[in-house]
Amino acid sequence: MNYFNGNGNGNGNGHKPAARNVLGGKLEGCSTDPMTGFYRNGKCDTGANDTGVHTVCARMTREFLEFSKAAGNDLSTPMPAFNFPGLKPGDCWCLCAARWKEAYDAGAAPMIRLAATHEATLRYASIEELKEYALDDE
Repeated sequence: MNYFNGNGNGNGNGHKPAARNVLGGKLEGCSTDPMTGFYRNGKCDTGANDTGVHTVCARMTREFLEFSKAAGNDLSTPMPAFNFPGLKPGDCWCLCAARWKEAYDAGAAPMIRLAATHEATLRYASIEELKEYALDDE
């Protein structure tokens, strides 16, 4: 969903509606250590400028990090110029919804936190697919 009008404001009245998760509730935080999210606010929120749709709160695994690197997106190597620490297994991170679905289709998807995964993810994966990879703490 695109809640922004041409001025970069919310739904036309200057306010962006509260972000919702794939379960229909309020979007919970994903990680502040490392700080994640397209807006680097710890949440997998999205908006008009997030063309990559960084909406899936996933817990990194060695398998997924290797899969992502092989697919051209190295998430494990630190990039100080971009204030990116590099990810390691166990870190939570807001992934691009399309990349998570690509990993799902290849059998390499990481587990996710449904309450911290933005509802925009449902344009890329079904709730049933997401629930298959839900962490036990949901």
